Amino acid sequence: MKRLKPRKGYLLISEPNMLDPNFKRAVILLTDHNETESVGFILNQPTKVSINDLIDEFPPFDASVFIGGPVQKETLHFIHSAGDLIEGSIQVEQDLYWSGNFQTLMQLITEKKIYSSQIRFFAGYTGWCSGQLEREIEEQSWIVAPGNSEIALRQNNQKLWKNFISQMDREYAIWANMPENPNLN
Repeated sequence: MKRLKPRKGYLLISEPNMLDPNFKRAVILLTDHNETESVGFILNQPTKVSINDLIDEFPPFDASVFIGGPVQKETLHFIHSAGDLIEGSIQVEQDLYWSGNFQTLMQLITEKKIYSSQIRFFAGYTGWCSGQLEREIEEQSWIVAPGNSEIALRQNNQKLWKNFISQMDREYAIWANMPENPNLN
């Protein structure tokens, strides 16, 4: 199987027994990847916290906050499909954007021009310095796969890791049914 190289808009899928609990069976969307750094957000670690729980002045909006990663957990980030409406948005992939003017976002939500199916909020992010992600991929900690806005913005991603692994080559398909703790097998 030809291994893909990481790039903006692609996904990182963790190997099943990754030791770092932050990335246990994680699927990460890379929102930036260049020669100096890589940045992404974990797509399958929801919380029970809503955006309204975090920001009092946020307009009423039915959207959970996901754990984006272990870096700067006190920061709030968002990905969305409304790049043409939110100034300062950074295009990640076709129909998928990262960040933008937060006041504009709140105004568009108030005006009901943006819906929860178009946006995902994250507390914290994942980050790698120059060469670090490539080393981890070489060590087979991550599988790189193409991403898209539908996957990134899907609100129920609890089984995302297993679904991706199940669809991959036979080399990886066996991972899909591995217990989370092989010692209990």
